[in-house]
Amino acid sequence: MKYGCCLNMIASNPDKTGIEHLKALAASGYDYVELPLAEMMDLPEAQFNTLIMNELEQYNIQCEVCNNFFPGTIRLTGKDVDQLQIMDYVNRALERAKSLGVQYVVFGSGKAKNVPDGYPLEKGYQQVVELLGQIGPVAKTKGITIVIEPLQKAECNLINTFEEGCRLASDVDHESIKVLVDFYHMTIEKEPLLHLEQNGKEYLRHVHFANPNGRVYPKDIQEADYIPFFQVLEKIGYHQRISCEAYTDTFGTSSAAALNVLKNPLNN
Repeated sequence: MKYGCCLNMIASNPDKTGIEHLKALAASGYDYVELPLAEMMDLPEAQFNTLIMNELEQYNIQCEVCNNFFPGTIRLTGKDVDQLQIMDYVNRALERAKSLGVQYVVFGSGKAKNVPDGYPLEKGYQQVVELLGQIGPVAKTKGITIVIEPLQKAECNLINTFEEGCRLASDVDHESIKVLVDFYHMTIEKEPLLHLEQNGKEYLRHVHFANPNGRVYPKDIQEADYIPFFQVLEKIGYHQRISCEAYTDTFGTSSAAALNVLKNPLNN
């Protein structure tokens, strides 16, 4: 298993990537960093090279995963969808991700895919199916897999459970479109772990994790109902990556404690 952190959750600098915390992440013993693709796409090429590429090289850590695929300014559902704009962004974004050595890009993008009021949800869903059907072949040429991230209803009205994410991946039916499970969102939505057990072997390719009580870094295995979740991951044979996607004001100490929870969940 590999362990990483989504640094945008604790970003304080204007670029909003969280790259300023990379040194502390590397020092804590994490295997990779997960950086936000939409925020990195806002950076001019020269700034991207100096701010991101140089920092990764300096601390000898790779960005193996990107979250935040689409910015909220791009509409993916509804009447105002601009397909040419979307695919132009997709090609440029995935090329930039490829330049970092990214293997997985997380498709949560709640604001972008949220179906507008008055627009039929099923039509919005079909727009996303068709979009991912176009993105899949592009991702494959870059050596990248897109992982669908189910989000709680408070953040998006489309794809709120792991089960729905798997249905979406099945409807798209492309080898480069799989699914992520987020322990925080799964807990908030009260989704049964049975859905993960039933569909995880086929579709699960990435995991996000946080203490659901405040969406903060985990400190202790007993503070929430973590153990059954990790037991299911073990049962389905998932041994790929887990990223902490959480808030903290004390990243250095919080990240170290979280890594201990993630590495030894069934032995603590």
